[in-house]
Amino acid sequence: MTQRPIDDLCAVLKTEFEQDPRGKAVPALLAAYQAEHQDWRDWVLWSDACYTRNLVARCDAFELLLLAWSPEQKSPIHDHSDQNCWMAVMEGQLEEVHYTLPTSAENGASVLQQGRSKCFDEGGVAFIDDSIAYHLIQPAGGARAVSLHLYANPIDTCRIFCPDTGKAEDIPLGYHSVRGELVEAHSPEAIRERFSNS
Repeated sequence: MTQRPIDDLCAVLKTEFEQDPRGKAVPALLAAYQAEHQDWRDWVLWSDACYTRNLVARCDAFELLLLAWSPEQKSPIHDHSDQNCWMAVMEGQLEEVHYTLPTSAENGASVLQQGRSKCFDEGGVAFIDDSIAYHLIQPAGGARAVSLHLYANPIDTCRIFCPDTGKAEDIPLGYHSVRGELVEAHSPEAIRERFSNS
């Protein structure tokens, strides 16, 4: 089987995290891949119901996903389970909106405080972790968009927040597809087993 450029990216990312767990070179690696390659398009599946999470690779150090956004679709306000997260815009434009909870309200309900809003154009790379903010992502400009998300380490659950009350809810995270194949359901254990055998 021919090695794809996105598989080469995964190999380089694995080496990067082995050498530097903070991933200083990650933004440049993601931007270079976006600028030079289109093979990711084979693994993007869409849904009219909601944005999709399409798994590319998963290992102990990270997971790499392609998210497909139709116009008007958006993520809930969410955290990243204390992991680092990078987002590269592969196609279109995405808006990121930051939110914080008052310090005294971390375990209770309180109105979220909206922070900055920023649009990222095709080729742009963003970074976030929970010490910066929680966030919401949505396509901008009335067109669909695709983003490449790198989580170090893999995330199986996250907290989503009610925009009005700030009340948090833990939710499991799933995948719409795995390496281009639509999945009905998955367990983290089954996904780990699949990648350990590939």
